[in-house]
Amino acid sequence: MVDKQRVAVFFDELADKWDSNETKKDDIINKILDNAEVSCKNRILDVACGTGILIPYYINRDVSLITAIDISSKMISIAKSKFKDNNVEFICADAEEYAFGGKYNNIVIYNAFPHFSSPEKLIANLSSCLIEGGTLTIAHSASREKINHHHDGLDETLFSELMPAEELADLFSKYLQPVVSISDESMYQVVGKRNNI
Repeated sequence: MVDKQRVAVFFDELADKWDSNETKKDDIINKILDNAEVSCKNRILDVACGTGILIPYYINRDVSLITAIDISSKMISIAKSKFKDNNVEFICADAEEYAFGGKYNNIVIYNAFPHFSSPEKLIANLSSCLIEGGTLTIAHSASREKINHHHDGLDETLFSELMPAEELADLFSKYLQPVVSISDESMYQVVGKRNNI
């Protein structure tokens, strides 16, 4: 069972070296954001934003607002120091519990999903923050197998195994209409769209 406090401490300890250890795959990231329909003037919620890895990609797409949230205070502190743009705001909090005031076009969880303690609670909370037609995406720039292997040897209170994309799409379907499901050797992504009936 994932322990949120231990996750926060774990990422606090990694924060200073995070950017130097991060390998960005521009083509995969842009494909993820295309699939998530991140585009000009959209309002973005970046969940588990870390040091702000995706923020330059949102800025390049000329979005109107970026709200970035992370449970690690040190990750948020580094992200704040890097991005002073007026349309970027930061929250240090637990995204499973946080009461988001805004309504977003796109919510993105990138390279972080296994570290949440309650996937369904997270998806339920975030789905309620989408405008009609808005999307929630959970994505990794590596295969499911590589992500699960990456966590080998890590304390089991820090992660859960990344579920098959079909299983995640089924979970999405309780709250959103699944519109993308990819799990191959280069990436993993599920996108759900809010369609009010």
